[in-house]
Amino acid sequence: MQLTIQGQEVFAATGGVAHRTGRPLAVFVHGAGLDHTVWALQSRWLAFHGWNVLALDLPGHGRSAGAPLPTIEDQAQWLQALIAAVCEPGVATPSAPTPVALIGHSMGSLIALEAAARVPASVQHLVLIGTALAMPVHPDLLAAAAANEHAAIDMVNLWGYGASAGLGGSRAPGVWMVGAGERILEKARPGVLHNDLAACQGYRGAAAAAAQVTAPTLLICGERDLMTPLKSARALAANLSKATLTVLAQAGHMLPAERPYEVMDAIGAHLAVKRSRAA
Repeated sequence: MQLTIQGQEVFAATGGVAHRTGRPLAVFVHGAGLDHTVWALQSRWLAFHGWNVLALDLPGHGRSAGAPLPTIEDQAQWLQALIAAVCEPGVATPSAPTPVALIGHSMGSLIALEAAARVPASVQHLVLIGTALAMPVHPDLLAAAAANEHAAIDMVNLWGYGASAGLGGSRAPGVWMVGAGERILEKARPGVLHNDLAACQGYRGAAAAAAQVTAPTLLICGERDLMTPLKSARALAANLSKATLTVLAQAGHMLPAERPYEVMDAIGAHLAVKRSRAA
């Protein structure tokens, strides 16, 4: 689906199902240097279980136009504008309704958190995956990303996946999990990964945003996450009034790919999705 937000063309996948009047809306927000394809399983599953779905390409990412936005606050403001547009009948989608669920991974979790704090009345559900109270980035990773060196992608993959991913570990037959993640990052335009990592590095508003969130919030975290350690995720949960923490044993940071079915099941339980519901 093509949308126009703040004068720029934006792409969002709908999970293979056209939007229908009367359904709630789930908005998926990807992580640094990534795009909507990381949500292929979870977005399609929700679309076939009673939800309108928008798996976004953020500005400057994937098939969306424009330059990447430099801060988490800028990206949250953009997401706020998107929510306002798609929830107004006839503007961008055929009467996309509320309630809205925001689902974000890594950088996308910070964007979703900040956006939920800005429009608490519009967001009824929040899911934060691979999240943390702060997301500092190693100086070597920032430097490599700034120079557009492939070493930045290598570091993200090395630190991003749990140990089993290096041995295969994919739930999809014939798919090399780490290699697939590498290909997605390689598709990003020059400068995008550095922009996103710098946005995570510079964001200091998670605690204040969490205090403003009123929606029930699910945090899905990997026990062995090296990029957003579980300790920091617990610290974020402590600032949320309605937080539930789900920890996936032995898992790393790239949970939508590494543990796709567990992530899907946790989202479905949080949103009270009825598995028998037809598309």
